Amino acid sequence: MNQTASFAPALLSLPRQARDWLDSYGNRGWIAAMVIGFIFFWPAGLALVAYMTLTNRWKDTEMFGMSRRCKSTRSPFGRTSGNSAFDAYKAETLKRLEDEQAAFESFLKRLRDAKDKQEFDAFMENRARRVSAEPADEAAR
Repeated sequence: MNQTASFAPALLSLPRQARDWLDSYGNRGWIAAMVIGFIFFWPAGLALVAYMTLTNRWKDTEMFGMSRRCKSTRSPFGRTSGNSAFDAYKAETLKRLEDEQAAFESFLKRLRDAKDKQEFDAFMENRARRVSAEPADEAAR
């Protein structure tokens, strides 16, 4: 009877160990277990879906490559490092780079507009020459 008493806690801890093991693999582990459960014994797969839904395993595990820690510490410029001086420097540098990018895009637009105007002016000049040359040809006839 003494062996049975020591065996019971180990047997009761198996579901907890399985849960922790699946949690270590994140959402992919739970989904794989669910699919395997459906393939071999559909009530097991259904039970895993119910368990995942009731315990919010869909939200607590890693999803789409973003861990819970990253989701909670998102800032406009990505994750924070925990060092406020570095985060301020990073934010300032990213803002400066965005401003430079906007200025460069503005420069490119002005450059394209100038080129378009030059091509249009050349077209209009050619057209004006052609139009002025046509009456002279008609007068020579």
